[in-house]
Amino acid sequence: MSQHLKLSENPRRLLMEVILRLILIALFIWTDDMEPFHRKLQPEELWLYRFPKGQNYYPTKYLWITVIGLSAVVIGGFYLLRRDLEDFIHAALGAMLAFGLCGVVTNCIKLAVGRPRPDFLQRCFPKEERKRLSSLFINISDCTGKKNVINGGLKSFPSGHSSHSMSNLGYLGFYVAGKLRVFSTKGQGSAWHMLAVVALFLWPTMIAISRTADYHHHWQDVSVGLILGFAVAYFTYFQFYPPLNHINSHQPYSNHRDRHHDIEIGSHPLPFKIV
Repeated sequence: MSQHLKLSENPRRLLMEVILRLILIALFIWTDDMEPFHRKLQPEELWLYRFPKGQNYYPTKYLWITVIGLSAVVIGGFYLLRRDLEDFIHAALGAMLAFGLCGVVTNCIKLAVGRPRPDFLQRCFPKEERKRLSSLFINISDCTGKKNVINGGLKSFPSGHSSHSMSNLGYLGFYVAGKLRVFSTKGQGSAWHMLAVVALFLWPTMIAISRTADYHHHWQDVSVGLILGFAVAYFTYFQFYPPLNHINSHQPYSNHRDRHHDIEIGSHPLPFKIV
């Protein structure tokens, strides 16, 4: 028997897992409207925040459609093709965990750092002449803009678009790579399999780049956001699934008849038992 009991046969444990994820998502939503740390701005750094305030190249509503919608389509699609309820449950739980965990971690860092966005001065003083600000020591309390716009302008680090898109699309990238066995001996050599995985990692990268092009983030914000999102995707996916070069990379751990004897690299068993 596997040490990983099947969640489809253990409704109490499944309920606990779902509740934990709902709590994380609720914390993410709650922290999203909290006021960030207000830091004083020195005159010599004001050039970093003088960029014009413009429209999002990739609006937040499209981010949620991408993250939630694509996860539902990909995970639901594999379930319809294979009718594996256990795999569907683990895949959905992993995607929910990636979403909630990334949201909480990203928001906590944003609130603690309070880094201004590149367009912060236009948010802070939307109707005033900003040339004179080059000689001022600015307190956030001096701002004349709308409070919610100002607070949003102090949540630049790290980029939420970057971390959220990479955490969930990166998770899907690992999931699709496992399902198509891209890195195992049974799936190597298929160009379209590889390109499908590459596309799922390229997509969040391009979203991150767009956040610097529309002056909503600095390059450091999106770089750290991508790293954070990738880390969340990596650790959440491999909580439920074996390494991508495993012969059974397409199945969650709980579907393995004996995890101890099933650990392989490619199709060659390791010469020792994992205990």
